[in-house]
Amino acid sequence: MKTQLFASEFHKIIASDTKLEQVSSGYQFVEGPLWNPQEKTLIFSDILGNTLYQWSENRGSSILRRNSHMANGNAHDLQGRILTCEHATSRLTRTDFSADGALEILATHYDGKELNSPNDVICKRDGSVYFTDPDSGRSEKFGVPRPQQLDFQGVYRRDARDPNLLLLVDDFSKPNGLCFSRNEKHLFVNDTDRGHIRIFDVADDGTLHNGKIWAELKPVGIGVADGMKIDTAGNLYSTGPGGIHIFDKDAKYLGIIHTPEQATNLAWGDSDLQSLYITATTSIYRLRTLISGHKPLG
Repeated sequence: MKTQLFASEFHKIIASDTKLEQVSSGYQFVEGPLWNPQEKTLIFSDILGNTLYQWSENRGSSILRRNSHMANGNAHDLQGRILTCEHATSRLTRTDFSADGALEILATHYDGKELNSPNDVICKRDGSVYFTDPDSGRSEKFGVPRPQQLDFQGVYRRDARDPNLLLLVDDFSKPNGLCFSRNEKHLFVNDTDRGHIRIFDVADDGTLHNGKIWAELKPVGIGVADGMKIDTAGNLYSTGPGGIHIFDKDAKYLGIIHTPEQATNLAWGDSDLQSLYITATTSIYRLRTLISGHKPLG
């Protein structure tokens, strides 16, 4: 495995002899990895393949939903149902695959206009849902080309008791991956176009305040600021140019794990949450870490 080291603390997270393992391949553009601890499977989207898959160590890959509406990000809600961002329909949906698998539409519009194309989603411990809404799914490469109705690309919150969306931030160039700090007092959001990670204070009412640039990703290869996750020590892992960029809880740049393909997102998995599953263009990769992943809802 090829790495780029910026600080010695990197090897407290990733052992020097760790191998990057390709566990599944043959897709068109994979995204939205989500570990299902009950089934011990990895759920993920193939955006261009228009399919939602699940993978397990014993059974390999199988189709979970054939027409996924070019799904991207996935997350669990409080009940374990799957929240999904759809590029082709500009919707945020919810599905209980453990029951009848019926799809429920959670969000389609803001202020009377269609959302751009929900991209990534997470769920807070109070049941509220946060998601980013860039224009990616309205492009010819990653979605269905169509005019954009909103004149901004925002970050939204949907309260568990109120279906009306609350616009939290509207000054991103292209908001993408997002994750909470361990105590949920801060929210990190990637800006793909600007190549940096922003941090916000999360108020008691769920609104965001005091946004600022937390870290900038080094342009060292193919890829963009995309999916993000944290571990139990508060280290942050962000997909970006060249692979996976790792920072400590104080934004100190620790290093980069280089991936053979453009990394798009990542999720903690396996019984000890010490396997980092990485979606990267046509493949799923797995990397064992020395620190277990933080167990968010999504």
